[in-house]
Amino acid sequence: MPISIFSKQLHWLGYEEMAATAARLGFDGVDLTVRPGGHVEPERVATDLPKAIAAIREAGLDVPMITTSITDAQHPHTVPILKTASQLGVKYYRLGWLDYPDGKPIPETLEKYRQQMKELAALNQQYNLHGGYQNHAGTHVGAAVWDLWYIIKDLDPRWIGIQYDIKHATQEGAESWLLDMKLMHPYIKTIDVKDFIWVKKEGKWQIENVPLGEGMVDFQKFFALVKQYNITAPISIHLEFPLGGADQGAKKLSIDKSIVLAAMRKDLERLKSYLKAANL
Repeated sequence: MPISIFSKQLHWLGYEEMAATAARLGFDGVDLTVRPGGHVEPERVATDLPKAIAAIREAGLDVPMITTSITDAQHPHTVPILKTASQLGVKYYRLGWLDYPDGKPIPETLEKYRQQMKELAALNQQYNLHGGYQNHAGTHVGAAVWDLWYIIKDLDPRWIGIQYDIKHATQEGAESWLLDMKLMHPYIKTIDVKDFIWVKKEGKWQIENVPLGEGMVDFQKFFALVKQYNITAPISIHLEFPLGGADQGAKKLSIDKSIVLAAMRKDLERLKSYLKAANL
C-alpha cells in the first residue's frame, strides 16, 4: 500500500523540487493533480504530464494515482488525460464530483449518472485504468455512499469504483461508515486519509480539519477493516488543516516551509504507525 503525498499540498513547488521534497520526507509517491489549477493543466497533459512523472521517478518515487476533474467520457479533456496517463504507466485516477441539479428528481439524476459511469468504465478498460470517485461530505453525489453504489453496482470494479475517504465518511456517518465499507469494499481501489473534529463557532457547529490522530476518525478500526477486506489500495495523504495556504493548494506559502514539511512528515509517520498496527 504505497503512500503518496497529494500534490495539491505542494503546488508551491515545481516538478523537480516537489519530487525531491516528497522523497526526502519518506513518501513512496505523489498523487499528482491533473486538473484546472493543478500541477498539470488538462490542456497541457500531453506535454506536461510526462515531464512531471519523469521528475518524480527520477527522484526514486512513483505516481500510483492522479487526481482529475473527469466526470464524462465525452468531455474533450477526458481521452487525452487517460491516454497519456496510461502510456506513462499510471494505474489509478480520481474522478471529479457530480452534483444533484436543482429542479430534477434524484432518481432521474442517478439514472443519468449510471450511464455516464458506464461510458467511463468502458473508456477506463480501453486504457487499462481504474477511475475512483471520492466520497465527499456535503451534497455532492456520493456523500452518502449508497447513491454511489447504486450508480456503479453493475460495473466491473477493475475499471470504476471509489476512492474511499474515511474522514468524509465519518463526517457524514459517525457510525454507519462501517456499512459503507461492508458494501463498497470490492470497489475501493484507492484511499485518501485526513482527520477532523466538530467545533462550535458563533453558535454554529462546523468541522475543523486537524492532523492525523488528533480528530474523530477511528483509524485503528478503519485499517482493521482494510485488512479484513483484503484491500491493497495505494494511499494519498491530504493535509487540509491550516498550513499557510499549502492546505488549499496555494502557489505561494504564507508561513515558513519548514512548518509545512514538518506537518507532512508527522502525518506520514502517524499513518505508518496505523498501517503497522494493522499488519498492513
